Amino acid sequence: MNNYPFHFSFLVKDLDSTRRFYGEIMGCPEGRSSQSWVDFDFYGNQLSCHIHYEIPKPVNCGIVDKIIVPIPHFGCILPWEEFHKLASRLSEHEIEFIIRPYIRFAGEPAEQATMFFNDFSGNSLEFKSFKNPEHVFTPLVR
Repeated sequence: MNNYPFHFSFLVKDLDSTRRFYGEIMGCPEGRSSQSWVDFDFYGNQLSCHIHYEIPKPVNCGIVDKIIVPIPHFGCILPWEEFHKLASRLSEHEIEFIIRPYIRFAGEPAEQATMFFNDFSGNSLEFKSFKNPEHVFTPLVR
């Protein structure tokens, strides 16, 4: 597996709420910015948040482990303890979960904790953590 950071550019409604969500709540350090966009260090990856009045809404059409998930979504795979710390931090800040933290594919090599939530602009995020990180790309046993 290569560990090349990704760059993701997407739309947000304003910079104040975006800075609050990604900077204060998520704990992502702020990078460069202008009056119409801001970058964040998103767990070693670059998020570029650009202001626009119309934010595309996710569609609840993905089905994973018999649960409907929003598409599109983005996020990170975190170490097990870091995932649970983030889940607690989101709860402390009263962030509403689309899908509360739970264990997916229990007992399989790809067993993982996962959670879904929206940022303040309505963009969907998924964070996960693999019980055994070496199985991130292992096919499911079905």
